[in-house]
Amino acid sequence: MKKLLAIVLVAVLAMAAWYSIVDYNNMIVHIGDEDFDGPLGALIGMVAAGGGMVIAFIAMTCAAVFVGFVFAGLGILMLIGLCLLAIVLAAVIAPFLLPLLIPIGIIWWIARRNKRKETLALEQPV
Repeated sequence: MKKLLAIVLVAVLAMAAWYSIVDYNNMIVHIGDEDFDGPLGALIGMVAAGGGMVIAFIAMTCAAVFVGFVFAGLGILMLIGLCLLAIVLAAVIAPFLLPLLIPIGIIWWIARRNKRKETLALEQPV
């Protein structure tokens, strides 16, 4: 579907360009109170359209950069908010986890003590 859309878009733009290049007799450009027709009108129309496209490109690029900075800032604020929420949640849940943390602390202390004894045994000369 995307490929078909691209082909149709290119075909329509090609037809518009062909019409403006080949059949420029009916093209009339109004600037102020004056009317320009014929090849000069076609030239002015193409230059004005090209200038409009350049201005639109610059505006879209600036808007994309601005939106990128805004969303990046919002992402940082959201990350900070989630970190604060995690800290508050941990502070609220900590008293309820104390019965679970005591056995884990004892197991950690025993494992560390055994590791220290192995390290001292390895450091002694044979």
